Amino acid sequence: MSIRKILLSFTLVVGILSQAAQAGEKYENEHDKKYSKHEQKAKKVQLGPRPFFLVKDMDSGKLKQKLSSCKKGPFKKSDFSIGHRGAPMQFPEHTKESYLAAVKMGAGIVECDVIFTKDRELVCRHSQCDLHTTTNILQTPLAAKCSKPFTPAVYDNSGKLLEPASAQCCTSDITLAEFRTLKGKMDAANKNASNLEEYMDATASWRTDLYSSRGTLMTHRESIELFKKLKVKMTPELKSPTVAMPFEGDYSQQDYAQQMIEEYIDAAVKPEDVFAQSFNVDDVKYWIQNYSDFGQQAVYLDGRYEVKVFDHTNPSTWSPLMSELVADGVQIIAPPMWMLVAVNEKGKIVPSAYANQAKLAGLGIIAWTIERSGPLKSGGGWYYQTTKSVINNDGDKYTVLDVLAKDVGILGIFSDWPATVTYYANCMGLK
Repeated sequence: MSIRKILLSFTLVVGILSQAAQAGEKYENEHDKKYSKHEQKAKKVQLGPRPFFLVKDMDSGKLKQKLSSCKKGPFKKSDFSIGHRGAPMQFPEHTKESYLAAVKMGAGIVECDVIFTKDRELVCRHSQCDLHTTTNILQTPLAAKCSKPFTPAVYDNSGKLLEPASAQCCTSDITLAEFRTLKGKMDAANKNASNLEEYMDATASWRTDLYSSRGTLMTHRESIELFKKLKVKMTPELKSPTVAMPFEGDYSQQDYAQQMIEEYIDAAVKPEDVFAQSFNVDDVKYWIQNYSDFGQQAVYLDGRYEVKVFDHTNPSTWSPLMSELVADGVQIIAPPMWMLVAVNEKGKIVPSAYANQAKLAGLGIIAWTIERSGPLKSGGGWYYQTTKSVINNDGDKYTVLDVLAKDVGILGIFSDWPATVTYYANCMGLK
């Protein structure tokens, strides 16, 4: 074969291979695009039917018309929507499943309540001593390590309850390794129970156990990594320990507060993505003084309603005053939602004196917790105590939320079912 024919044959083969490579590259690009679209579609916010049910249940008016106009979406996550312990209206709180549900429903910020184990590892639990109501510990060998074992209810001969059923199981009773063996469940206990099975089977009728088969507990560090992956902000709450501090003589409250923040630093989380919270104002001050970047948006959870002399309508009973909090560097305050609203003489829901004073002092406000109560037909219970005279249906949740958002000017609100808030935030253009 001549050199010319060899060169022609070689050129032809190269051309064929080049075309094949281009075709392969084109296929891979198209496949990647399709995969990317599929992946993005999977990440889209999905609200489910509840927000639409609530809007339909609202009283007629401009707010209902506005919210009804947004039913086609599109919907995206919002920092105004804060996942309170995840989505615990239907998922076991502070579990991976609850967190994933919250983010799927558009929560832009998600909460891990932070407490410590016996070996001083931080985990996500609402209370140091709630394992007997939020996990399956009483059904495991670890029940033997609980501070107080399960005791059934005691009745007299006439059936009158003399002593309620009880138990107390704390994270400080067990090690992290032991904690990891437990499974989360819906937070509930039957105090009238005559046996352990009855005690554990107590989920409220308006909640559900359908998603309790997978209650994956999480450490604080694991929650950080999950939230980073999901690209949401974080609001850890340093809980008030049930055990005496310093724990075992040498683990102080400041050690505990420091450890929580250090885990964000170790994970290279930007301070602006973290809203550290505590009911203990000294914890907030500690962060402000020692971790100024994180302290700038540390949140003082206001639980002073439990103090007998405190009257949220009378500033003279407040200690510290709003101005004193600001002087100490506090920039965000978070009371229960009922403290932020009142009903005026015309029967209209309006900002409370507490809300007005907080705003006047220049404090940012976060509210808690919507969707924590059951059906509102009877006034809504504890979270609606200042508005119960005008609450009579579930759609009134949006009426209260609208006042909190527009008139009080809250930065965001915790929710046990973030879809409800995400819908409102998207419809009103809140980020």
